[in-house]
Amino acid sequence: MKLRLQLVLFAALLFIGTKASSAQEIKTYTFNELEPLLHYQNDTTYVINFWAMWCKPCVEELPEFEEVRKAYSEQKVKVILVSLDFGSHLEERLSKFLERKHVHSEVVVLDDPDANSWINKVNEKWDGALPATVIYKNNQRKFFNHRISYKVLVQSINEMSKH
Repeated sequence: MKLRLQLVLFAALLFIGTKASSAQEIKTYTFNELEPLLHYQNDTTYVINFWAMWCKPCVEELPEFEEVRKAYSEQKVKVILVSLDFGSHLEERLSKFLERKHVHSEVVVLDDPDANSWINKVNEKWDGALPATVIYKNNQRKFFNHRISYKVLVQSINEMSKH
């Protein structure tokens, strides 16, 4: 009986530890805090996707970004998902959503309501519609103002990585 209780306690602790470690910390930024992320000058290719939980095409393309994250995990490619969600209990809702969708890419929240002041700083062609993706390495940039496929992501990353 004592051994059985120990096993149950061990299993419970293991479960709790696994659940805690699967939830990622989600940082919240203003655009001024986020902007440097769009201009790093190093040997990494950055894939930065602007999305929201309420945006159907955004949610539909999340698996594409997860596949890229996995496929390039041994290379200098970084996928960052910038959530434009808002509202009460956002971090809790977002964490549950990411867990349910099996999203393990880095996710940050952009909390800057003055979108008119920063949208063109992301890309001069961006009208603010979601999803939007910036892929860059140093001064090479590609911008997509629509849902993006895994094939296009891979082609863009591979083009950037050659230079």
